Amino acid sequence: MNSEEEDTLFLPAITKGPYQNDQKTTKQTSNHHQQNPGDDIKNVQEKRPEIDMEDSPLIYKISDATPIHLTLFFAMQQALLALSTSLAVSLLVAEYACAEHKEDFKSRLLSSTLFMNGITTLLMNTIGVRLPLYQGATPDYVAPLVAMAAIDKDRCNMTSTFFNATSNTTVTVPVNEDDVIIYHIQTLQGSLMLAGLIHFIVGATGLVGILLRFIGPVTIVPTILLIGIYMVTSVTKFAQVHWGIASLTCAIAIVLSLYLSKYNMPIPVWTRKKSCHVIKYPLHQVFAILIAILIGWVVSIIMTESGVFDSATSVKDRLFYARTDARIYVITNAKWFQFPYPGQFGVIRFSISAFVGFFIATIVSILDSIGDYYACATTCRVPPPPSHAVNRGIAVEGLCTALSGAVGCGHGTTTYGGNIGAISLTKVASRHVFVCLSLVYILFGIIGKFSAVFITIPHPVLGGALIIMFGMFNGVVLSNLQSVDLSSTRNSAIIGTSLLVGLMMPHWIERYPNTVNTGNPEADDILKMLLGNPNMVGAILSCFLDNTVPGTPEERGIAAWQSTDEDTVTSGKYQEGFEVYKPWQPSRMANARIMKYVPFLPNPEKPDTERHLSVDLGRRKISGDFPRKSRQLKP
Repeated sequence: MNSEEEDTLFLPAITKGPYQNDQKTTKQTSNHHQQNPGDDIKNVQEKRPEIDMEDSPLIYKISDATPIHLTLFFAMQQALLALSTSLAVSLLVAEYACAEHKEDFKSRLLSSTLFMNGITTLLMNTIGVRLPLYQGATPDYVAPLVAMAAIDKDRCNMTSTFFNATSNTTVTVPVNEDDVIIYHIQTLQGSLMLAGLIHFIVGATGLVGILLRFIGPVTIVPTILLIGIYMVTSVTKFAQVHWGIASLTCAIAIVLSLYLSKYNMPIPVWTRKKSCHVIKYPLHQVFAILIAILIGWVVSIIMTESGVFDSATSVKDRLFYARTDARIYVITNAKWFQFPYPGQFGVIRFSISAFVGFFIATIVSILDSIGDYYACATTCRVPPPPSHAVNRGIAVEGLCTALSGAVGCGHGTTTYGGNIGAISLTKVASRHVFVCLSLVYILFGIIGKFSAVFITIPHPVLGGALIIMFGMFNGVVLSNLQSVDLSSTRNSAIIGTSLLVGLMMPHWIERYPNTVNTGNPEADDILKMLLGNPNMVGAILSCFLDNTVPGTPEERGIAAWQSTDEDTVTSGKYQEGFEVYKPWQPSRMANARIMKYVPFLPNPEKPDTERHLSVDLGRRKISGDFPRKSRQLKP
């Protein structure tokens, strides 16, 4: 690669890439098609997309191999962009498992999360949908846990009953704190594995198209929005440690990502051709949350060294978790290397209430990931993904969610839209970068010291970051209403009622838990857990009303989600064709007749443009300025 190309790597506006050395050849080919209309007619008949190499091209296409040093640079950029969301989700799982003050356990849990993020990303880019996507921990699976924790306030005070044969009496003793933590993680494992299996079956059997017939924006928006709204309790718990630091962290992230979104930061660089010079790049916007966390962390260090928090000497003191010197032992005690593996927390258990929450999160995650696939295809200037690629991507997500349950992460994984936004900024869509990204996260998960460092982040700093992250999350959720007729009284009533009931029922169960009394304590507990899950209540009510109250598909927004839009597929200008979606297969296997019965592999008898999902999903994901999505949370 020459020096001029090195200089363009940091400039999103630059349209010259390493594959443009043969522009004359491209133009000659274009002229050849103009002189031979029969070729164009044949191209339309075959429904193959037009490959355009000159209209705002990427610097590196999906199938391009990037130089090793640049691969590492871009991989680290994508890795740091999504790190804060994975940290937040992992800490919320630890809080549910009563490990709030067990720093060593939180470090181990975070290592498992980062490791599975890497494994899922690797599989998604190699055998899944094969688009440059990052798969990370999703808060969709955490909201049910927060609701369960609010209802079952005594979950951390477990007891065991023993019969004393000598005195012929029953003795009740408290369970060891470590055993309580392990028990809660084990119950999440079995529930998440079953939810992941269902997730896998939906993708492997091609049921996604059927799902979209009954679930549209009017159902999805209240369901996901309740997740973001209900997370306010956990965000408050982190931020209230020190509102000043939390507000500062949040304000910095807002200024960098919103107020300065139209400005590029001057960055000094060196290249062989121009030596030392300054380029402009929106670095502050791409890493807004990470920069805010680092600044808030530095402020906490200064306040700790100045003696502001000297009065907080134990975990019972509110300001203890604002100190930066209180948990240094976590880094010291952490192992240099630890390998997460299935069953590392012992016997796998099952909880019906956790499973129901995870099942609702699975449906939401599937629909959200489909939208991300189309957004990524549009950003990378390739045709919308065919049905076999979408099915394969959903199947891989489900398989890895089940594996995450076996490892003990306590949450599933989903596609991060924020990393798709970074592709549109950097103009680097190479699959090699995301394979390298997956290897980086696998190393993060294996190196125990790395996870330990991030566990020591002061709680108010994390709380400030969560405010902006979940705020952006809620905003992106509302953007799904673009295809819905909001002037319709029908839609307004369904969405409003679902939100109200979704918030009211958990509040009722939390305030008046003894009201539910069926005479069976086990049945009472299950009903409380189900009714106390806000996104489950909202999802069931909104789905029922949306499918029973009369309304046209256009009014409900489902028509836009189900449209095929063949004209866009055949007349669009792309830099690569459908070959980017094809997994490696032996030629004899790829051409076998049985392939037409396998929903997640290409059908040799049908063109790739035959799809069952909507390209409008991708348009909705990328219609705004970056950062559009935090799926984060996606930062």
